Amino acid sequence: MQVTVRAATAADAPDLGSLRWRRLTEERGYTGTDRDAFLRLFSTWVADHLSSHLPFLAEVDGAVVGMAWLMVADRVPTPADRARRSGDVQSVYVVPELRDSGIGAELLEAVLDEARKLDLEHVTVHSTERAVRFYQRVGFQHDQRWLRWQPA
Repeated sequence: MQVTVRAATAADAPDLGSLRWRRLTEERGYTGTDRDAFLRLFSTWVADHLSSHLPFLAEVDGAVVGMAWLMVADRVPTPADRARRSGDVQSVYVVPELRDSGIGAELLEAVLDEARKLDLEHVTVHSTERAVRFYQRVGFQHDQRWLRWQPA
């Protein structure tokens, strides 16, 4: 099995959208019939957000099998640090038939390598229960200072 992980571009948007669709229909129970409309919308969204949402694709023998995203956000500057940024890992997905084969780890490694290159202050992730240990293995930790607010 030949795995390739690479930064994705706007030209990869249909593949990224197909993976997103597959995740929602197979794992989240979405039963919509608007796949083509979603893929068009998703392609436009990807092109419009490439400066803040950096996608990565995993391919096995030329077939797209996984993705991960690094969302980069500007932070309020300080007098001592005028270019502050942080990141958030989003939408990590590997097709079910290839999970636990190391593809997710390769995707996450590519994302974190990019975070290092961008000199991000920190990177967060909102994980499923199943994936918490996966993220902990590469150094993510629970932090008592992170709080979340959701509208009622």
